Amino acid sequence: MSVGNNDYQYEYVPGWGKDNGDFKLGVVSGHATDSKDRVYVVDREPTPRIAVFDRRGKLLDTWGTDLFPIPHDIWIDGDDRVYVADCADHTVKICTTKGEKLQTLGTPGQAGGPGMPFNQPTRAVTSPAGEIWVADGYGQHRVHRFSADGIHLSSWGERGPASEQLSLPHNIFVDQQERVWIADREPNNSIKVFDASGNLLDCWKGRICPCGLFIDAEGVVYVAEGHGVSIFTAEGTLMTHIPLPIDPQVAGHGSHSVWVDSHNDMYVGEVGKENLFHKFTRI
Repeated sequence: MSVGNNDYQYEYVPGWGKDNGDFKLGVVSGHATDSKDRVYVVDREPTPRIAVFDRRGKLLDTWGTDLFPIPHDIWIDGDDRVYVADCADHTVKICTTKGEKLQTLGTPGQAGGPGMPFNQPTRAVTSPAGEIWVADGYGQHRVHRFSADGIHLSSWGERGPASEQLSLPHNIFVDQQERVWIADREPNNSIKVFDASGNLLDCWKGRICPCGLFIDAEGVVYVAEGHGVSIFTAEGTLMTHIPLPIDPQVAGHGSHSVWVDSHNDMYVGEVGKENLFHKFTRI
């Protein structure tokens, strides 16, 4: 089955990751690929862990059952350090690709005070400059900035309906120009772009439950939202939409996460039902 159009056409890979014996993913809420294009999937519940697959969907490893109460999303930097935001533990844990914990940001089991890290964080990413940025979306409406070694530098964001305000900063991405992109979920339902100090640069209103963000090296913006993935130019022009669910008889909550690997293949996770994780090969 082919989807998309123009330069962004994909072939759906049926059954990807599902031919692994008795292993089955639960609720998938995030994923990322490393420098070898191995796929790290956040298996949020009922068995919180990270599941690692090769490009063909063969299960290679699982880890993290002793680290994460409710892992929410994942990021892997250029040095293959793995960042997992845990919205139950109020932490961001930095690990090796084998699951060895290197560092913890935040206090495990303790929510930060008003405006301070963290209260149910949703995603942590790194910027091209090496800083760590965290969307603190479920418990408060903040964005936190850390140095590369984990020192808290600043925080910004306040709750409200205005373009410069946030309702649920569910996802975050820092592009090559060090602009901070936020998927601001309901009720604002917007994609917002800020500078590093929190000044609004752009706002795309009228999205439908934007949950996941990915920006490739060419500045193309992938948004997991509603029932599919919308692909935009950096200026907000829609280039194509990849519809989900694949099987309308097994409808999930909606597109929750998106990532593009070095081959330009796209991975998409849904939440709401088990084992809803998809691969699309770029044509």
